[in-house]
Amino acid sequence: QVQLQESGPGLVKPSQTLSLTCTVSGGSITTSFSYWSWIRQPPGKGLEWMGAITYSGNTYYSPSLKSRTSISRDTSKNQFTLQLSSVTPEDTGVYYCARRLFGRSSYDYWGQGTQVTVSS
Repeated sequence: QVQLQESGPGLVKPSQTLSLTCTVSGGSITTSFSYWSWIRQPPGKGLEWMGAITYSGNTYYSPSLKSRTSISRDTSKNQFTLQLSSVTPEDTGVYYCARRLFGRSSYDYWGQGTQVTVSS
């Protein structure tokens, strides 16, 4: 059973950089054809895909967030990390990490989510 756990600060000041880490257990982030995403949900809104890193280390970003987003990984720790720069209160929400396999339309494993609030 693959498990994902988000970690990071719950409160970030405007203009700062948000950094979150997803720690994966029960499976490897280098498992062939796996795709590891960051997804967020602002209050009262739907889920928004932010970006992903593949099992081979390739990264993909939402066009609307690409200029502020960076996703990296540490294979020795089986973790992948989200950095979102120049945050504003509109970046407040619950942030999730999730796994999808290539060729599948849905995510099969999700973290529990972590609340991030952007406020001075």
